[in-house]
Amino acid sequence: MTVTTQTGTRGGPVTDAEYRALAQFRRALRSFLHFSEEAAKAAGLTPSQHQLLLAIRGATNDQLPTIGEVADWLKLRHHSTVELIDRAEAAGLLRRVADPDDHRRQRLALTEAATSRLDALSTLHREELRRFREEGFAHLRGL
Repeated sequence: MTVTTQTGTRGGPVTDAEYRALAQFRRALRSFLHFSEEAAKAAGLTPSQHQLLLAIRGATNDQLPTIGEVADWLKLRHHSTVELIDRAEAAGLLRRVADPDDHRRQRLALTEAATSRLDALSTLHREELRRFREEGFAHLRGL
């Protein structure tokens, strides 16, 4: 028996199989996030610090990212990002660098200690993401 109250992406009602696929994907996603949080803690970082370091290292432009760019990446308010950056800087994970074109703007650079931790975490995450890809996305093929 199929009980539906919503319209699926293909225009028809959401089927029981689609609900199961969505639930299984959500479970796989949450499992990955739990893995990530625990791995960060084991590396001596908070999950937020790990995300901050990853946002800085993974910046998509040719320059070090600004505080505003990192705030946007993390989907945090500017003042919350500044607090996170202050704590990370105090922990020796990053440093602020004056923008060469606008000295009022600060850019963020990782320290060697942060780079070392992030490299180790990213290697673990790459392996976990490979597992996640097989488990998590397999459930979505029927949607």
